[in-house]
Amino acid sequence: MTDQNPGQIPSITEATLADIADNGLWRSDATVNPAAVDLGRSLVAALQGQEGVQLPPELADLVARVLRIAAIETTRIVAEPGIGLSAFSIKLKGEEQHPAVILPAGWSPVGWLPFVYSYLTLALRGYHVLAYTPRGLGYPGWLSTSDGFVDVAGPKDWSDGSVVIGHVQREFSPSKIGFLGMSYGSGISQLVAAHDPEDRVDAVVALSTWGNLATSLYANNTRHTKAVELLIDFTGGPKEEKFDEDTREILDKFAENRDLDDVIAWGTERSPDFWVGKTNTRGIPTFISNTWHETLFPAAPVVDLFTELDVPKRLNLWIGDHGAPEGPGLSGLLTTLPFPGLRVPMQEAYEFLDHHLLGVANDVPNWKAVENQVMFTYKTKPVLGGAKLITEPARREGYASWADVTTGGETWYLTGTNGNGDGALADKQAAGWERSFEVGELTAATAVDEVMGTGQKEWTGNPKSYVLADFERPRLLVWSTDPLTGQGEVARRIRGAAEVRLTVRGTGEDVTLVAYLFDVAPDGTARIIAHEPYTALGLTPGVDATVEWKLQPAAYDLPVGHRLALVVNSRDELYSFAAEAGTATIGSPGGNESRLELPLG
Repeated sequence: MTDQNPGQIPSITEATLADIADNGLWRSDATVNPAAVDLGRSLVAALQGQEGVQLPPELADLVARVLRIAAIETTRIVAEPGIGLSAFSIKLKGEEQHPAVILPAGWSPVGWLPFVYSYLTLALRGYHVLAYTPRGLGYPGWLSTSDGFVDVAGPKDWSDGSVVIGHVQREFSPSKIGFLGMSYGSGISQLVAAHDPEDRVDAVVALSTWGNLATSLYANNTRHTKAVELLIDFTGGPKEEKFDEDTREILDKFAENRDLDDVIAWGTERSPDFWVGKTNTRGIPTFISNTWHETLFPAAPVVDLFTELDVPKRLNLWIGDHGAPEGPGLSGLLTTLPFPGLRVPMQEAYEFLDHHLLGVANDVPNWKAVENQVMFTYKTKPVLGGAKLITEPARREGYASWADVTTGGETWYLTGTNGNGDGALADKQAAGWERSFEVGELTAATAVDEVMGTGQKEWTGNPKSYVLADFERPRLLVWSTDPLTGQGEVARRIRGAAEVRLTVRGTGEDVTLVAYLFDVAPDGTARIIAHEPYTALGLTPGVDATVEWKLQPAAYDLPVGHRLALVVNSRDELYSFAAEAGTATIGSPGGNESRLELPLG
């Protein structure tokens, strides 16, 4: 990967942009999609006037239009002595005053480079633009790499953001200032806006963001180990070169499952919802987007943050995983879109900024505060290679508040089977049964095959298909309803966060339970609706304990004739797990029956 920066500028074709749209921005091996890097490098080269840069006509015209109205510069902003932040700027020409948009880069070893297309898009909408790489991120020697140690959205990043604001004020004299960030840049955007000593941020767009970093990394006594492993590997260098001693100690505590109170305090300080009072006091308009099957920053804490905000606000929740909806609109799109709806996630983000920074009299004031995309309601057609292509976007539903999403619910009680076959989800209480399974092994019931990759396929019309019969019964338990009926084509409108209550007994003191909710078709294939782990700590071996926890929120229409299935195992590759071996027993004592609470809307 590091040899892509020097040397010949790659040729960009429509196939390059199709690669980004189809495969997304990120790879599971902690690298950026080379197509996005190639596109960013070529756009920068074209803007700098290098000879022989080959772009599709539409992108070449975009570059030419921006060069007619603006000056381009790559520079370094001194955050503190010895710490230079790599920056890319577009300064609009003329005496007229314009707002500026500042874009902290995502957590990526190539910094601000993949999103040059979005900087050009913003310039044509009437903004000065300043993109920068937060301290510590990047490959050694790359133009887009910044100095120092990664502060993980901590106080040094807040201070750096204020230094960048000062630079923008000196260079551009903007009428207003907004922040737009994706992933890491989204959290930094919110935190800088809340902490800037001079309260100079007028609006924030936070894409694929987090609400509470502590609960994104550690929730229900369970560490989100896979996400942290990938992030550590995604900085552009060895851990010892990218993090200072204090941060390495926090990461070590997390990895070694010790002193987690220190990890929680560290993550809480870096959480927009911890500082939401500052955001509310300052009245900063805030646009938030996230995905239902997010594997880095789960949706539930983001919903909690959004609910606490008392400012002009918007929440978009999309099909897919981290960065999938916004990625193509940030990196590069052509008018001939691969599938309809691909431009919408970024178009709405820009419209939010236009209203609050440019003063455009658009429809933003009339928007519903919440807009949920209903999972897998898109229409598709088959294409070569066995995949499907979206022909009609998935349906979206608007709400005045998150509280309006769930309007009712129903309770499903878990039953036993006397050790033979699966259990049922029944509408009547069922007590006095027990079922056991082996713990410590992975199963075919898993949230994703590939972090970000599985969700990227969901976004493009190809959600993962499971086969209920393939789930290894000795290592997990299954409960399902009979085929469900309803009005029209929908048996259940699942809206919000399901909750499970289980009575568990382990052979050890700790046991991890991962609950998955599936839609099971008549042919036995299944799609995942939601999931969430819970680790019960301090159990007395052989003694029952009752635990309750919520799954991640969802917007899902269960079709008529399909079954709802609850699956519980002890291990998912995304998370830590408590027991290497042994058994867990799920029971349902009288008066405290095991159950599933299903939210409906």
